[in-house]
Amino acid sequence: MRNMVIIGSGPAGLTAAVYASRANLSPLLIEGKEPGGQLTLTTLVENFPGFPEGVMGPELMDNMRKQALHFGAEIVTDYVHKVNLKERPFKVCYGDQEVETKTVVISTGSSAKLIGIESEMNLMGHGVSTCATCDGFFYRGKKIAVVGGGDSAMEEGTFLTKFASEVNMIHRRDSFRASKIMQERAFQNPKIKIHWDTEVKDVLGSKEKGVHGLQLQNVKTGATSVLEVEGLFVAIGHHPNSEIFKGQIDLDEMGYVKTRPGSSRTSVDGVFACGDIQDPIFRQAITAAGSGCMAAIEAERWLSH
Repeated sequence: MRNMVIIGSGPAGLTAAVYASRANLSPLLIEGKEPGGQLTLTTLVENFPGFPEGVMGPELMDNMRKQALHFGAEIVTDYVHKVNLKERPFKVCYGDQEVETKTVVISTGSSAKLIGIESEMNLMGHGVSTCATCDGFFYRGKKIAVVGGGDSAMEEGTFLTKFASEVNMIHRRDSFRASKIMQERAFQNPKIKIHWDTEVKDVLGSKEKGVHGLQLQNVKTGATSVLEVEGLFVAIGHHPNSEIFKGQIDLDEMGYVKTRPGSSRTSVDGVFACGDIQDPIFRQAITAAGSGCMAAIEAERWLSH
C-alpha cells in the first residue's frame, strides 16, 4: 500500500515527487511513455527561472529526476495502462504490476499533434517546434512558417511576428476555423503571409545546421514548391493523455482533467491533477512545476486528515 502514486514524469510529476518525498510520503512515480515529458523534445530552455544562460531541456528534466530520487522518491520506467479510481484504495496497473495507493497524482501531460512526417520528428528541437512561447526568441529576424488554422495557430503566428521577419501561415483548407477576431489580427499583420490549400510534405535541413526550407504541395492543383524558412512551428493542437481516466473522473469536452479553481483537486476525493493534463492554456514548464507543488501539498494535507 502506497501513500501516493504519481503518474507521469514531466516538470509537474517530478516536482510533486520532490515535495511528497520531502514530506516523508515515499511516493512511487511511474515515468510513462515519454520520460521527462515534452521538455525532452526541446533543446535550449531559456525561460525557466534560475538559469541565466538557459538550460538544455533533457538536462533540466534529468536534474529534476535526480532531485526526486535524492529525497527518496521511487521511480519506475514503465507506463500505466489501467487505473481504478472508483474504489479505495485506488489501484494503478503498470507493466505486470498492480499497486494500491491512498492518493493518486495525475501528471500525464498532453502531447502536441504532429503533421506525421519523418523529417518533422528528426528535426524536432533543431528548427521544428511545437511551442512559440518557448522557442520564438531564437528566430529573431528570420523567416519562419506556422502550420495550422485554429486559434492556437493564429495566436502562435501573431506572437511570432514579434521576432521573425516573416511568418508564413500554412493551412490545408481555403479558410481558417479560428475565431473571427484571431483571424482578423493575422490578416491585418503585414509580416504574416498566408498559404491556402497547402500541405507540408517534407522539412528540409539537418540536426547540425537546422531547417532551411519546406517542401510544400497545393492540395487542389498538386503543384509542389519549396519555401525557404529557418523554422517550422506546428500548431495543430494538443491532445491530453487522459484515455485511461475516461469514465472514472470528470474531464472537460477536450479531454483535460477538471480541477477545482485554485486547486489541484479533481472530482474524485484523494485524486489530484497537475501540469498540462489539466492546463490547456499556459502549458509551460514553470506553471506545470508550480501545479505539481500544489498537488503534493494538497495530497499531503488530505492524507493527514
